[in-house]
Amino acid sequence: MLDLLADPQVWASLLTLTALEIVLGIDNIIFISIMAAKLPAHQQDKARKVGLALALITRLMLLASIAWVATLTQPLITLLGMEFSGRDLILIGGGLFLLAKGTIEIHHTVEGEEDEGGVAPKVASFGGVVVQIMILDIVFSLDSVITAVGMSNHLPVMVTAVVIAMAVMLFASGPVGDFVNRHTTVKMLALSFLLLVGVALVADGLGFHIPKGYLYFAIAFSALVEALNLMASARRKRRRAEAP
Repeated sequence: MLDLLADPQVWASLLTLTALEIVLGIDNIIFISIMAAKLPAHQQDKARKVGLALALITRLMLLASIAWVATLTQPLITLLGMEFSGRDLILIGGGLFLLAKGTIEIHHTVEGEEDEGGVAPKVASFGGVVVQIMILDIVFSLDSVITAVGMSNHLPVMVTAVVIAMAVMLFASGPVGDFVNRHTTVKMLALSFLLLVGVALVADGLGFHIPKGYLYFAIAFSALVEALNLMASARRKRRRAEAP
């Protein structure tokens, strides 16, 4: 262990891997925030924390079973002349789930939460939200763990990077979730981002890799435009309040 601490390459890989883990966790934070918003206000923060705690446990378990994770990239079935590994099937399933979930949430946001009879739907259950967070985190964890395994040969380094990234996500999940809940347009952007991630996961599972940098640039540019819109809106409200 002391030899690892004295190796500058280990520290460089730790910093790089931690940064990548945080970036790869952005979509996870957004999904958790949107799912937690379906719960009563007093349960939302607890759901986010429980979801991230389970995410940390899932990733540590995957890191502890590196040999099994490596087998996920081996061809499992052949369909229509294409070979699919376990990782491919998980990515396709997770991507389709994100597409369906994102579409449903956009519908509820635009059309309203009431059904045709004018009765508000039941509030989501805490356990149901946590289960959905767990299922999607397994999908998000695959890329995270495979990235960690590919960048470092030392399990302590990989575990440390994942723990630090999760601590950052835990700190950011509350403010991000509250901000998304306060602004409907921001929530729509977040849901659109989840749709993009869903498409990317399905494409990756089918063998067409879309660099996530393109997706993050698109959502970052949209977020910048929306931030300018929010600033302009706040300025207009302030001027109206100050007007005699």
